[in-house]
Amino acid sequence: MHKIAPIAFILLAGCVTVEAPRAADPDGSMCRARAAASLVGQTASSETGARALSLTGAHSLRWGPPNSAWTMDYREDRVNVRYDGAMRITEITCG
Repeated sequence: MHKIAPIAFILLAGCVTVEAPRAADPDGSMCRARAAASLVGQTASSETGARALSLTGAHSLRWGPPNSAWTMDYREDRVNVRYDGAMRITEITCG
């Protein structure tokens, strides 16, 4: 039973959206994925998630675990961070 709990936590982590209060940029853009390109290859963690929010100017963060399905809803104020089985960030997009 104790071995199931960490697995369940990891699976549920992909469903979590973190909200951060931020104002829109003066140019009107809500998320700039290219600004966080330097995070690709780094370890996915709460620290890199916070950095992705800060760099992109997004209001919310969505983690994308390996082999997971995502809803197709588009949010211009959200940064999406996908990572692989080794917890390395593979892609950062907005939407």
